[in-house]
Amino acid sequence: MKLHLTKTGNQNTFTGHGPGYVAVNGLHYEQALVVMAGQVRTDWNVSDFDALTEAHFDYFLELKPEVLLLGTGNQQRFPHPRLYRRLIEAGIGIECMDTAAVCRTYSILVAEDRHVIAAVLMR
Repeated sequence: MKLHLTKTGNQNTFTGHGPGYVAVNGLHYEQALVVMAGQVRTDWNVSDFDALTEAHFDYFLELKPEVLLLGTGNQQRFPHPRLYRRLIEAGIGIECMDTAAVCRTYSILVAEDRHVIAAVLMR
């Protein structure tokens, strides 16, 4: 099978990931990160999965994504639904997966011009 590199223009895409880091457009990040097609944010102040609160999910309400991809570190974990209840009520889908899977899924959805946000936790 022949593979082709798809260029996504000026959109932010994950270019690497590993234990404790992700790379977006070649830049290395080791803290919680929010990635959108046109913006990368480092102001999502959550230290790790166990520290997640409702306020951490409310952060995404004003951004109004179609879907929020939550990268939960090296393993897939699921926050309690009460934490993201307001996102569901606002019609925002949420998918939880390990960070490597978020990197792959985000790249596919952003290439399809979907309004997707990847929220990545390193641990």
